[in-house]
Amino acid sequence: MVSGKATSAVVLRRRTQAPRPRSVRSRRDYSDAYCQECGSGENAAEMLLCDKCDLGFHLFCLRPILAAVPNGSWFCRSCSGHGKVQYFPLVQTKIIDFFRIHRSSERIQKPSQDSRKRRRASSLVVSKRRRKLLPFNPSEDPTRRLEQMASLATALTATGAEFSNELTYMTGMAPRSANRAALEQGGMQVLSKEDTETLHLCKNMMERGEWPPLMVVFDPREGFTVEADRFIKDLTIITEYVGDVDYLKNRENDDGDSMMTLISSANPSKSLVICPDKRSNIARFINGINNHTPDGKKKQNLKCVRFDVNGECRVLLVANRDIPKGERLYYDYNGYEHEYPTEHFI
Repeated sequence: MVSGKATSAVVLRRRTQAPRPRSVRSRRDYSDAYCQECGSGENAAEMLLCDKCDLGFHLFCLRPILAAVPNGSWFCRSCSGHGKVQYFPLVQTKIIDFFRIHRSSERIQKPSQDSRKRRRASSLVVSKRRRKLLPFNPSEDPTRRLEQMASLATALTATGAEFSNELTYMTGMAPRSANRAALEQGGMQVLSKEDTETLHLCKNMMERGEWPPLMVVFDPREGFTVEADRFIKDLTIITEYVGDVDYLKNRENDDGDSMMTLISSANPSKSLVICPDKRSNIARFINGINNHTPDGKKKQNLKCVRFDVNGECRVLLVANRDIPKGERLYYDYNGYEHEYPTEHFI
C-alpha cells in the first residue's frame, strides 16, 4: 500500500496475461538449427528463426531479450537493417513541439527557488505523518531538462510511438465509460484528495516543461531503459502509466510486452488493459522484467499501484525507497503473480 486508506488490499498485478509460448519451429522444421549467439541447439522451443536468412536465435540470447515469440514475421538485426539509435536533435523548438509544451514564453520556465522550497518543505513535513505522495522535483538546469526530454523523444521515435501523458480512448477500443474503478474485483483504493492534487501538480509541471528528473538510455541487453537523473525521494510520483485503453479480451493474443492491467473485473469481458505501443510516455521504458540480480537480489525501487481517481482507474509508478542519481528504475512486472516468463532475465 502506498498511501491513504484503501477500500481493500491493493493487489499488484502484472501488466496482463502473458502470451502463451508457441513453438517457434512450427513454421519450419530445421532440426540442425542452432543459436547464432550462444552456439547451442538446445531449447528448441525458444529458438526464433529469422524469416529472411533462416538463422536461429534463442529468445533469451537476443539483445534486448524477447519475452515471447512475436506475431507475424521477424527479422534478425542484420536482416532488419537496424543500426545505431538515432538520437532526437537537441533543439528546444523541436522538443517543445514534440511534447506539446505550453509556450508561455520562448524559454522553458523553471519554478522559482522559493516555490520549490515551499513545496518541498511542506510535502516532507506532511509525508512523515500521513505517508502522502510527493511530486517529482525537476532538475534546475533547463538545458538538462531538454536533454531528458530529448532522450524520451529518441525512444518514442525509435519505437514508432507518439507522446501522450494521458489515457487515450480510441474508436474501436474500450470507451472512457468502461473505465469504472467500481468494476475492480475486490474493490480499489481511492486516491486521497491531497494525493490527487499532487498528481495534477505533476501533470501541470510537465505541461510547462518542468520535466521529471529521468533519462532514457539504450542498453544492449535491456533495450531502452530509464535512469534517475537526480536524487528521488521515497514516495515520489515517477509517472502515470498511459496509453490506449482496450478490453483485455481484445488483446489476449497480442504479443505486446508493455501492456498494463487497468481493471481486473470479476466479469472478464469488462477487464481493461493499457496498450502503450502507439501512444505513451516514459512509463513504457521503465523496466518491469529485469528486476533481479544474478544472485536473486531485488533491484525493484518502484511500486506499480492502481488507484480510484474520481471514479476512474489510474495506474501510478511510485518510488518505494530513496533512489540515488544514476540508478536504473525497476518495478515488479508480475506483482504477486508469477506467470510471466522471466527465468532468463537477469
